Amino acid sequence: MTFPIDAVRAQFKALSDEARVYFDAPGGTQICTPAVERMVAHLASGTANSGGAFRTSVETDALSDAAHAAMAELLGGQPHEIAFGQNMTSLTFAVSRALAKEWQAGDEIVLTRLDHDANVSPWLRAAADRQVTVRWLDFDPETGAWKLDELAGLLGPRTRLVALGMASNALGTINPVAEAVGIVRAHSSALVYVDAVQSVPHLVTDVAALGADFLACSPYKFFGPHQGVLWARGDLVEQVDAYRVRPASSEGAHRFETGTPSFESQAAVLGTVEYLEWLGSSLDPQANSRRAKLVAAMQGATAYEHDIGSRLLEGLATIPGLRLWGAPTMQGRVPTFSFTLDGHHPDAIAEHLAAREIYSWSGNFYAVEVVARLGLAESGGLLRVGLCHYNTADEVDRLIEALRAL
Repeated sequence: MTFPIDAVRAQFKALSDEARVYFDAPGGTQICTPAVERMVAHLASGTANSGGAFRTSVETDALSDAAHAAMAELLGGQPHEIAFGQNMTSLTFAVSRALAKEWQAGDEIVLTRLDHDANVSPWLRAAADRQVTVRWLDFDPETGAWKLDELAGLLGPRTRLVALGMASNALGTINPVAEAVGIVRAHSSALVYVDAVQSVPHLVTDVAALGADFLACSPYKFFGPHQGVLWARGDLVEQVDAYRVRPASSEGAHRFETGTPSFESQAAVLGTVEYLEWLGSSLDPQANSRRAKLVAAMQGATAYEHDIGSRLLEGLATIPGLRLWGAPTMQGRVPTFSFTLDGHHPDAIAEHLAAREIYSWSGNFYAVEVVARLGLAESGGLLRVGLCHYNTADEVDRLIEALRAL
């Protein structure tokens, strides 16, 4: 379904008036009320460890099952394919360690220069431990797009893994991951691990259509708690010997949940998905399943973010000396924008904006390879701002005015 942007605008305004998501500061700090309510309710009712016969343990197990099922619906997978962890980085280190056990000296892996370091360093460390060769897929600094025509040449009979990012956390680029997976399948037997942290808050995610083997994301990026979520293809993950304590579950992806998890955070994730489900049913009353409602929520968010993202790009183009890095329009990007400004260190810009209650990041924000490839590591990196479906046109205009004041 596509949403007329005027209708989406009006609907989001109506939804915000109901205070389902409300804001703690003018800069856009968001509190997802259903997530907080779910977390507090779980703690207040008496959390317990898993597997007991008593009430609080039974309730905790039911809550955890519901959280796994909710994340599976959001990603388009199955509950047994979902694992929760401390964060995406920890889960990726766990997967890299498990997979690398089977690697031999002289094997190869492929990484990209466009990825967050959480999808780079775990593989670099594993490759170093196992004497595995690392090959790199480059990107065009002018456009922020992969040099995808080079991927096939990086693959061979000894390629064991290809790590890809769905969207760049630095430049906002939406990468053609499904196309890349097709190239990998045609030229090697490598596994594909996808970092979807920056894409899940903004786009419909469908792991079945994507064709990858693993996908990881972070609920705090889509209004939830600090958690990591791993999806692992069901038939594949049964063959992976994850590091875990012996009593831990070996069912599907749950084998990566190595001990007692944060059940209160799982409760908050459940509340977050319930919020998105509510949002989708508000945008599309005809949606008749949770998955359909979640798809409607993300499609509506994408349309709205395209609208206010275009407004932001138009405003940035009016600032003298400002250079946007990445795509110049909302075509092929999520609403994540990084720039440099002549005569101003990125840290100084961030401080200027913070003084006006506008929240931004400066530096490399863990996109180490990106900033190095752009040649900006020595000059302080980038200034990054981001939008989401809770942001307003007025906030965009206030950001542009603050930049112009520099």
